[in-house]
Amino acid sequence: MRNRVVVTGASSGIGAATVRRFAELGWETVAVARRADRLQALAAETGAHVIVCDVTDEAQVAAMAAEVARTGGANALVNNAGGALGTERVEDASNDDWRAMFEVNVIGLRTVTAAMLPILRAATEHADPEATGVDAGHGWASILNLTSTAGHSAYPGGGGYNAAKYAAHAVTEVLRHELAGEPIRVMELAPGLVHTEEFTLNRLRGDAVAAEKPYVDVTPLQPEDVARVLVNAFEQPPHVNQDLIVIRPVAQSSVFHTRRGPLAARTAE
Repeated sequence: MRNRVVVTGASSGIGAATVRRFAELGWETVAVARRADRLQALAAETGAHVIVCDVTDEAQVAAMAAEVARTGGANALVNNAGGALGTERVEDASNDDWRAMFEVNVIGLRTVTAAMLPILRAATEHADPEATGVDAGHGWASILNLTSTAGHSAYPGGGGYNAAKYAAHAVTEVLRHELAGEPIRVMELAPGLVHTEEFTLNRLRGDAVAAEKPYVDVTPLQPEDVARVLVNAFEQPPHVNQDLIVIRPVAQSSVFHTRRGPLAARTAE
């Protein structure tokens, strides 16, 4: 079948950049998000088929998957929908914030994946004309879960988000084990510091001044940087599975270490 990808959380940031990059490379795209106005603007720009859907609502996810199947199916899925709320210490955090983070970053990921798997499996029934040997006679499908370096290294004030992204990482690994033997690759992309229009602003509850502080005197990743790396994973030969891709700006060596100010080569003493 033709390459057709479903991208959740597609109304802004990395999700929207990912839809644009897939479209540039000739993929058919299905953009999924909650905000209809932003989706319509993205559709006008890229030609994406858009579906309004809240990934934390099982009925909406089921309807989304049904529409994907009805309009041509898909052989690829990007679970990008997610987000963070708050930077409080564990002892001071809100259980409601933690629940909300788990709902979108973990439960939503699972719900979408479960709904889409029958569609992805159906795509593998179409033989790949370039496949030979043991791979002849079937097509391929791909899933990529966008997590975070926060799902691999914990940091103070990150409790709920760390826990949710660690869980998303674990779900990805479990899924790879459970789908072993099927022609479906399962990949994870974990970005570090990315400057998007909404992520930190939402995390800090609309405090625009505080939301800019992490990006002062540093060149962070842009959504387009992440999208290029993400889509490239799908562009590899289908038997190539990039289990885990970590991407950071050069100035960020870990979640604890970001070099601010100009970068310069060390001079000889």
